[in-house]
Amino acid sequence: MKNLIVTADDFGAAPQVNDAVLQAHRHGILTAASLMVSAPLAADAVARARQTPTLRVGLHLVLVEGRPTLPPSQVPDLVDRDGLFRTDMARAGAAMFFLPHVRRQLEAEIEAQFAAFAATGLPLDHVNAHRHFHLHPTIAGLLVKYAARYGVKGARVPLEPQDVLAKIEPRRASAVVALTAPFARRLARRFERAGLAAPAQVFGLAWSGAMTADRLAGLLANLPDGLSEIYMHPATGDYPGSAPGYRYGAELAALTDPRMPALIAAHNIRLGGFCDFPVKSAPRNVYGN
Repeated sequence: MKNLIVTADDFGAAPQVNDAVLQAHRHGILTAASLMVSAPLAADAVARARQTPTLRVGLHLVLVEGRPTLPPSQVPDLVDRDGLFRTDMARAGAAMFFLPHVRRQLEAEIEAQFAAFAATGLPLDHVNAHRHFHLHPTIAGLLVKYAARYGVKGARVPLEPQDVLAKIEPRRASAVVALTAPFARRLARRFERAGLAAPAQVFGLAWSGAMTADRLAGLLANLPDGLSEIYMHPATGDYPGSAPGYRYGAELAALTDPRMPALIAAHNIRLGGFCDFPVKSAPRNVYGN
């Protein structure tokens, strides 16, 4: 059985993102979106999601490169002089791990983001973190704590099988995957102990911001058995704060490409959100190629 969640991250970041999410869901294969609760267009995203109950919406925890939910004065060690989250992830992560007063601020902010999502009234389908910051053990522990408190059943573990990518395009082994895979496996075990369902494989790391139609078609044609997630960043165009070099329009075009439904049918793929696939899947060994 091949089950697949197709997720758009950064829901609420800009009108261009919100427009693309709804287009990709209504006219394409997108099944889920991860909401930034304090992003500039979060209220617009929530309003659209309320009118689109088939779109599964989760929480995209933002703890870097964004604005906090709490007033900056309550999380002074997490933000810069402009009141935005710090961008130096290594130094910020070290402070979160070693300094108790920073951990208290971090927990308060994470709880505030969960509470802000709950206040929308939307069913909470899943949780993940911007820039995969939940690979950080302190953030992971707090995510598990508040996921249990708020009834979340699904979460992302960024483990990407390199053997599947190699079937689609010749490529060198990813140094990023080699660096993050041990942390991801540890995260998978932690989620499993906590009863959080995580896809066995996740696609979107190597081709982040560049998931073209041919790459997406290749993933559908080579999708492994079990539960998979493909995450993308569709938008109708660049916007303030968008990532340089990301091919937002190409990702939207991929999600709405008319080839995709036929590929899904041909390979017996079942689409849905995290809440549609409650059975946990064991993590793959991405180096067992």
